[in-house]
Amino acid sequence: MTKLDVLRKQYKKAVKRFEKILAEDKNDIFRDSAIKRFEFTFDLSWKIIKAFLEEKKGIKCLSPKEFFQQAYAQSLIDYDDFWLKMTDWRNEVVHTYGESFADAFYGRLKETLNRFKVLEESISE
Repeated sequence: MTKLDVLRKQYKKAVKRFEKILAEDKNDIFRDSAIKRFEFTFDLSWKIIKAFLEEKKGIKCLSPKEFFQQAYAQSLIDYDDFWLKMTDWRNEVVHTYGESFADAFYGRLKETLNRFKVLEESISE
């Protein structure tokens, strides 16, 4: 089993768990859990792109933003700047926290889930 195969399984599970928490009625606990699930799923998203690019295309990159730019170039994801914005959001989530920030960020999570699902389809076997 390759690293890509292992990451595919982990990513699929992460997307499913992220979707499940977003289906719950919002309260502080589910909001915070959803934000943490975003962070975990996002980290797996760039790692699976990294593994895919290295194993299938022989392409090496140094940062998540580079991985997303190469993913555009390799048609793994559609071209837009949303993935680059998600990179910034993930960094912001790790370093900034407060009720107003959490509530505002929670409103973006369904759109991130849609992108995670598209990536899941494009990297499936």
